[in-house]
Amino acid sequence: MTVTMNDVRQAVKILGVSGMPVCIHSSLRSFGPVAHGAETIVSGFLAEGCTVLVPTFSDAAYAIAPPDRPAMRPPRNGIDYTQLASRIYMGNNAVYTPASRELNITMGLIPKFVVEHPQHVRGNHPLNSFAALGPLAENLIGGQDPLNVYAPLHTLTLMHGSIILMGVGLERMTFLHYAEQVAGRELFRRCANGPDFQPMLVAVGSCSEGFGRLEAVLAPAQQKLKVGQSLWQAYVAGETLQLASSAIREQPDITHCSDEDCRRCNDAVKGGPLLAV
Repeated sequence: MTVTMNDVRQAVKILGVSGMPVCIHSSLRSFGPVAHGAETIVSGFLAEGCTVLVPTFSDAAYAIAPPDRPAMRPPRNGIDYTQLASRIYMGNNAVYTPASRELNITMGLIPKFVVEHPQHVRGNHPLNSFAALGPLAENLIGGQDPLNVYAPLHTLTLMHGSIILMGVGLERMTFLHYAEQVAGRELFRRCANGPDFQPMLVAVGSCSEGFGRLEAVLAPAQQKLKVGQSLWQAYVAGETLQLASSAIREQPDITHCSDEDCRRCNDAVKGGPLLAV
């Protein structure tokens, strides 16, 4: 059965998020046939008065190796600096602006549709921007900057918004990186060119491959629904933040992935990078 805009609108109503901001993580393929593809999914939310927020990460285009200076290479930063010399970054001479349309190919077709829409608003973060479409887009995106990467998720929470996973798992829920920050972890730092073409450090999240371990913790904040062949998992932002951040404080290794040698997980569990004062 082909998914239509009316199917999406009905799902939005059932979840009770009409008129609200919604952060979407999605696999368009998970739906099966969709009339008009990503446009149908986004349009269904917009028709219900929602504002759609999506991650539009672009580190593949704009990440650069940090200069070999202590201030630019903090310890416990989830990275092996000795391996950077041989790594080639495509974005060495590029400077990001919110007008950019660059997007990691792994982001998927729904974020691609949003970032190419003429009315979208995109955040000011060269590696981990968010973009939004809808009546609250400016409010959601306005606070994002290179060191305040999760400002849109903070605002989403204040606006009583939700996060919806469409055919993907908790490993793709960027909101849980925000929960790590609220729990007291320092975010990792990576490097990009600033507006003056000089290297600058920007805040980014950790490894997310262990986030599935929070499933039982987050169950009270969850609703499930199928749209076409896609399983939707919807989470109320405020309750999710409280449950996840509390669990991370009480059991720091709950977010650790299955690789016991994962540098990002090990450093995140210890509290993240040690930044110069």
